[in-house]
Amino acid sequence: MSPTPRRVTRALLSVSDKTGLIDFARALSGHGVELVSTGGTAKAIAAAGLPVKDVSELTGFPEMMDGRVKTLHPKVHGGLLAIRDNDEHTQAMAAHGISQIDLLVVNLYPFEATVDKGAGYEDCIENIDIGGPAMIRAAAKNHDDVAVVVEASDYQAVLDELAANDGATTLSLRKRLAAKAYARTAAYDAAISNWFALQLKTDAPDFRAIGGRLIQSLRYGENPHQTAAFYATPEKRPGVATARQVQGKELSYNNINDTDAAYECIGEFDAARTAACVIVKHANPCGVAEGSSLLDAYHKALACDSVSAFGGIVALNRTLDAEAARAITEIFTEVIIAPDATDEAIAIVAAKKNLRLLLAGALPDPRAMGLTYKTVAGGLLVQSRDNAVVDDMALKVVTKRQPTEAELRDLKFAFRVGKHVKSNTIIYAKDLATVGIGAGQMSRVDSARIAARKAQDAAEVMKLAAPMTKGSVVASDAFFPFADGMLACIEAGATAVIQPGGSVRDDEVIKAADDAGIAMVFTGTRHFRH
Repeated sequence: MSPTPRRVTRALLSVSDKTGLIDFARALSGHGVELVSTGGTAKAIAAAGLPVKDVSELTGFPEMMDGRVKTLHPKVHGGLLAIRDNDEHTQAMAAHGISQIDLLVVNLYPFEATVDKGAGYEDCIENIDIGGPAMIRAAAKNHDDVAVVVEASDYQAVLDELAANDGATTLSLRKRLAAKAYARTAAYDAAISNWFALQLKTDAPDFRAIGGRLIQSLRYGENPHQTAAFYATPEKRPGVATARQVQGKELSYNNINDTDAAYECIGEFDAARTAACVIVKHANPCGVAEGSSLLDAYHKALACDSVSAFGGIVALNRTLDAEAARAITEIFTEVIIAPDATDEAIAIVAAKKNLRLLLAGALPDPRAMGLTYKTVAGGLLVQSRDNAVVDDMALKVVTKRQPTEAELRDLKFAFRVGKHVKSNTIIYAKDLATVGIGAGQMSRVDSARIAARKAQDAAEVMKLAAPMTKGSVVASDAFFPFADGMLACIEAGATAVIQPGGSVRDDEVIKAADDAGIAMVFTGTRHFRH
């Protein structure tokens, strides 16, 4: 590769997003660059009084087929792909009347935006760019000679180089732009292929592509020796990736992961029905509650495990108000995320300058379809999102005793929370609040005992006569393979149980429940979360 700066004599511009176009084109023209353009881009440049040649003058062919065919021509691709220092290439250019193109400026048809607005099938198809990606890839391949720009944010970098190098670009810049160009076309094709898979209802296409746009480079990953970055995918799901950060320090990798866990959990609670609060530590809820207000819900959630809540993430399902903001800021909290916040609440949080406040605008829909991804060595696990909601399940009472109305209400609450706790999961709940959470244990019995111990610790902090598990209900994310796990819950004071059922020993577990006089409900749905 030649390190010599390449002078820009001719630029081809074809953009759907015309942000900054005219100023950029005017600056290029000021450097003596000949402007070639297409369709609406050419009209916009000409309307600004700048000299511009239509691409049809270059190719000798008019745009045709509703603009589908305009740049797919040897005089375009030859001008982009010809190696300037290769005699055979330059001779071919001369023989066929091909002029070199030194700068390509293309941003693609807005396919992703068209899909986002819910456009029909044919409209989405028409917004699949063909000529644009072909030109981008050609220019990027020949980056030794050609600079390629795929978004307006890079206009200034190009102009700076032209000014510093007498109208030329450096190899360093062209390499960086080429790498970005290939990443852009890859993300674009990923969006198209995943949209097609959705249209065809294909759960397992032969190839699965994932594309994302950088939101921010992170200082490090889970640990300081790991590098990390945060990317946005085409899915517009309300949450940490789409939220507006009002204040606070830069989010870390762990902040983002924990905040996502908190907001996905709070999405289970309909804001029109109840106020709710979720407190998360290390991606697991350590306290969840519904209440008459956000303040009430927060106090109930905090009571479950006030020790773990220190340095945690707080998610709310309603607009953060002043009362809740004052209470939350009384202890060290890393992040608060809510759909919105009042001006007074924002001012209160502002007193804690490092506390991050994120406003997501809306709650994620727990029933929405979508995909989740997890990497393994040499592979990628892809599955549909767990969008099962307990309110939609056909609950089956399998014991002699029916749950009371209050127990059934708490059972549903506990199972709703259990969906967002790492397996094996045991959730004790009472009065629409968690009172003990056991997460991520290899044995379900251990989860039951840890959750009960957490409740004992909370009782000591609050100076209660007995742990809140006395008279509580309990939820298990998966079936009890033996009766021992359920018996540990009964020993802690649970009076009713909700679980998926489906074990070969269900009869044994049901008999143990009947012998203890408790109620048990099967959901038929498991909520493993690894």
